Amino acid sequence: MNSSPVAHSTRASVTLSIEDGPEGFKLKTTTAGHGEARHALARVLLTSDPGPARIERWTGDIGRRLLLASRHVRERNFTRIHVEDLSLLFAAYDERFLNGLCGELLGRDGPAFRLSGRMTRAAGKTTRLQHPDGTSSFEIAVATSVLFDGFLADDPAVTVCGLPCRDRLEALQRVLEHEIVHLAEWLCWEVSHCGRARFQGIASRLFLHRAHTHQLITRSERAAKLGVKVGTRVSFRYRDRRLTGRVNRITKRATVLVDDPAGELWPDGRRYVRYYVPLGKLRPVSARPWS
Repeated sequence: MNSSPVAHSTRASVTLSIEDGPEGFKLKTTTAGHGEARHALARVLLTSDPGPARIERWTGDIGRRLLLASRHVRERNFTRIHVEDLSLLFAAYDERFLNGLCGELLGRDGPAFRLSGRMTRAAGKTTRLQHPDGTSSFEIAVATSVLFDGFLADDPAVTVCGLPCRDRLEALQRVLEHEIVHLAEWLCWEVSHCGRARFQGIASRLFLHRAHTHQLITRSERAAKLGVKVGTRVSFRYRDRRLTGRVNRITKRATVLVDDPAGELWPDGRRYVRYYVPLGKLRPVSARPWS
């Protein structure tokens, strides 16, 4: 299984300083209070080293607190999740590991959170959004597709950030820890790169991370286990007919191109109709047909 990046953060050059406002926080002239909070956060990031026993106890406590508080995440291999669960986790991590300093810098609204069903390789992503009025805000996205596609019976062992994960809750926590380091670096230094030494040192000291990749099973990898990849000829049922076509793309579903004289003209000079088919409904044409 190929390792996939946990997250990529965007780059931008900004002027340091933070001013609270109704739309987020403006980056203008740094106020003394925010300057102190930013320097305090930088000290935590560069010097805090709770040690393995304490880190494991703290992260375990945070996971258990989510199970008790959440209206959606009710078991470790949860099948439902809401953005408020990401907010609960973030607040708990910020309080325990970062002395609440991210929340202090961002204001009462904190970062925005998003659950993405369209991210199929990266498990998370932290983005700084710059608005036309000059304000900026942050968004942390977590890939539900990658989480929910994993931890099925007979799946291989999963690691996230170099740490073994026994269930979706542990994987979610590792992903969010990675994104929190991105966010904290942005707040202190205006840039964040998970491949660089500073990021990896912070992630290692605070969360015991050993890598900045994940080995969660992606949809492409699960499709490959079924013998399906881009270019594979497959058959599937559609309205009591069995159609045959070629896989053109694999995301949440497979995009299958089926020859049709009335279809869209493609660069190869042929006409196709596109069908969006769940992976489990496909069979390679060489496989034994359905009964």
